[in-house]
Amino acid sequence: MARDRTSQIFSLSGPSFLTAVDWSNFHHKRSVAACLVQAVYALEDDRKCPDALAPPWWLTFNFRLVQILDDSHDISRFGAVFEFINYSYYCHQVPATQRPPQYVIAFRGTSLKSENRKEDFKLDVHLMINNHKNSSRFQTGLETAKQMVRYGNVWLAGHSAGSSLALAIGREMVKCYGVHLETYLFNPPFLSLHIEWIKSDKAKCLLRFPGSLATAGVAVVASAGARERDPFVRLSTWVPYLFINRSDPLCSEYAGYFKHRGDMEAIGAGKIGRVATKNSIVSILSSREALHLIPSAYLSINGTAPSVRETHGISQWWRHDLELEYKYYLYN
Repeated sequence: MARDRTSQIFSLSGPSFLTAVDWSNFHHKRSVAACLVQAVYALEDDRKCPDALAPPWWLTFNFRLVQILDDSHDISRFGAVFEFINYSYYCHQVPATQRPPQYVIAFRGTSLKSENRKEDFKLDVHLMINNHKNSSRFQTGLETAKQMVRYGNVWLAGHSAGSSLALAIGREMVKCYGVHLETYLFNPPFLSLHIEWIKSDKAKCLLRFPGSLATAGVAVVASAGARERDPFVRLSTWVPYLFINRSDPLCSEYAGYFKHRGDMEAIGAGKIGRVATKNSIVSILSSREALHLIPSAYLSINGTAPSVRETHGISQWWRHDLELEYKYYLYN
């Protein structure tokens, strides 16, 4: 049966309004980053279908494809590297604040197609249990990032599980090499109960408080607080862009995660909050750093929920009519 690939046809589903990119405009940068992630989804389907639908997703914005990142087990395409065409010439024409990235490393999310399911789910498990360093995709992505930063300015971008992969690579680049990559994370998974659907801020705080108390208690008993302090502080100067939909149960808890820090301070439980914010029960028991817990972020929240499918979809992030709520969190 032929696959319906309408969503991957740029002329039908892409941001046709974006005819000229202003690289000093945050909305334009977000849209281009999302489109390059969509390009990876299309590249994987192009591998199995005769239609070449992927190229317009990067050519439209003056990029070229320089490398495809393949999974070593099922040969699927989980990522790609894009280079801005004539970057040197362009940079001589505009100020530094208006320059594009020289390279973008983008990662797709989980596919439910039978040929991708096994290795995609294997990555999901690695990410869920903070065991990503044993994933071949993480190793491939990290080596690629280390190589590309030698040549120029690099962005990371990913959607869903791909954003977790980009997050893991970004964290490693900061901790081990002191390199801060501009990072765009679309619908990054946050493994927690979906509490954000509750309207009352007071009720949400009351529900989250026992979890923070338990996490902090286990962390203190296990002496995890002291062990995690330095890595968390070292990461605090790296501020990735997080894009979440408040109705998406997979990522919406990031809004509560950051807000809860302030709530804990307000009720006089700041010390508990500071220990809990850098630990999870799973990470403590496994003695592994919690991947999804980050100290700082630029948070963009989409409050619209046109459909369950769209709340977790990548296409919402290049819409020109988005009304976003912005939050800036810098860990102190």
